[in-house]
Amino acid sequence: MIELQALIFDVDGTLADTERDGHRVAFNRAFAEASLDWDWSVELYGKLLAVTGGKERIRHYLDVYNTGFKRPAKLDEFIAGLHKAKTRHYTELLATGAIPLRPGVKRLLAEASDAGLRLAIATTTTPENVDALLQNTLGAGWEQVFEIIAAGDIVPAKKPAPDIYHYTLQHMQLDAPQCLAFEDSENGIHATRGADLATLVTVNSYTQDHPFPQAAIVLDSLGEPEAPFTVLEGDANGFKYVNVDFLKYLHQSVYA
Repeated sequence: MIELQALIFDVDGTLADTERDGHRVAFNRAFAEASLDWDWSVELYGKLLAVTGGKERIRHYLDVYNTGFKRPAKLDEFIAGLHKAKTRHYTELLATGAIPLRPGVKRLLAEASDAGLRLAIATTTTPENVDALLQNTLGAGWEQVFEIIAAGDIVPAKKPAPDIYHYTLQHMQLDAPQCLAFEDSENGIHATRGADLATLVTVNSYTQDHPFPQAAIVLDSLGEPEAPFTVLEGDANGFKYVNVDFLKYLHQSVYA
């Protein structure tokens, strides 16, 4: 029997519901600061989330939704500058404590670590964004919780490409069947399955209608003892919240 050894977590939408009231707000503040009349509404941002990566999202917006904008000669530098300002606004927003971890996340990280499971992050958001979120939710020294923090532009292609997960597995010196991945979106499940990783999905308001082919299970959250999760797809075998025993059951159900 293959033993579960590691958990690999996406960040945005998975560890915390950062998109609508975090990244979107920060993008709009960066646009206003640059004297741009762009405003990414909740609805528009949901469409833009089809593209992973902040700089890539700005470029997609110009290509599809704002084709009349007169582009500067050095477009790449312009986009990079907007994205840098957005990151600053996002970290300032997180410092206010406005964006907590999703239900069950902090508890599960502690339980998994105590049980000897290895923990990693695999995300296409920037390292600065990861640090800002986890510094303000897990506290100083949060990096010690995770063995590998794979973030940003360290791989050639972002999700839905599986590159970030291949990178994480390689650096942990683990095979995919020894791990479980945690994701929240269609792009995320394509990335994990491209790396042959069994995947637990927790949806959010932007991703609740996404298809999740080959997910091990799809839940509305990780749940807590006093606030059980809702199963959207799959079999929880009577479990009411995600803990280490549930993860071992889930892993065994995939690799039995």
